[in-house]
Amino acid sequence: MDEGLDIITFLGLPAHSGPPDVSIVPLAFELTTSYGSGTQDGPLACLVASAQVELYDDLLGTELPDNSVISTQPVWEGSAPTLRDQLDQLEAHASQFFSGEVFPLFLGGEHGILPPIARAARFHPLVSGDLESLTIVQIDAHADLRSSLDGEVFSHACAASRSLDVGVGRVVQAGVRAYCQEEFERITTDGRISTFFAKDTQHPHTGREQWEVWLDELRSLCGPVHLSLDIDGLEGALVPATGTPVPGGLSYWQVVESIEVLFANPNAVVISSDINEIVPQNDTPLTEFTAACLAAKTVACHLLSKKEGRWYRTKRETEVPVSGSYFVDFQAAPVSTSRRE
Repeated sequence: MDEGLDIITFLGLPAHSGPPDVSIVPLAFELTTSYGSGTQDGPLACLVASAQVELYDDLLGTELPDNSVISTQPVWEGSAPTLRDQLDQLEAHASQFFSGEVFPLFLGGEHGILPPIARAARFHPLVSGDLESLTIVQIDAHADLRSSLDGEVFSHACAASRSLDVGVGRVVQAGVRAYCQEEFERITTDGRISTFFAKDTQHPHTGREQWEVWLDELRSLCGPVHLSLDIDGLEGALVPATGTPVPGGLSYWQVVESIEVLFANPNAVVISSDINEIVPQNDTPLTEFTAACLAAKTVACHLLSKKEGRWYRTKRETEVPVSGSYFVDFQAAPVSTSRRE
């Protein structure tokens, strides 16, 4: 990576020394995309577009960074020769941002970044090695619950499945409208998964009622949460350059509302987030600019939760064991068929 590219900062903010409040972590990872490509260039494109995002947030009531330090990390690129080795590298890179003293926002890259980020979250003091306590809130056009795609168990199409396999306790999804029979059957039998299909929340007559059920689900969450936003969860017209755009998705304001409601939940702590499947557009920056706007909203909601006492710096009281080549040695866990009462 050209050293000159690493100085591009989120929102065009000047670099500050000292402990960061928020770390923007770009991950140029793309090894398993199955349709459109270019997500490895998405993080940098999102950073460039973010310089045009207005700094004022109406919910926060002021401009970013609101007397906080927002640090932009250099763009990460894996150097290992195999997919599984790169996943181990990505986990090691992500784990340094789960100290509990900083809020990390990861920019992808394909959705295959999710399992190593989820596993790295075990280092967070509120998780403290118990990934079963972690909930992933996933906004996505795809369920990402396949056992494999084209023979690859770490395909981006398996991101939610592999996150459950690494130990995550629960996945809550919205925007889902593209899925196979295997995924539908798992949704209906695995009690760890709650899926809100776009055909229900976006229905022209009954959609608002179902949307409120989704918001109530976010309000009911407890404990540590990771927010994973695949931008193809939005209506395809808003993100036409993403890897697999799908019609019938969430509106921009629905995603904003989801972010705001989740961060406002007094019983949940959003410890991290990722925005993925960003692909630069040749003729218009709409896709990367939409991602940058949602990244700014996520940061603003985090800073508000910190200001209002729903997030605070924490430190681990006990060390979490560090393992070596987890993804290299990974064996998929059997699918649970238990149903939540």
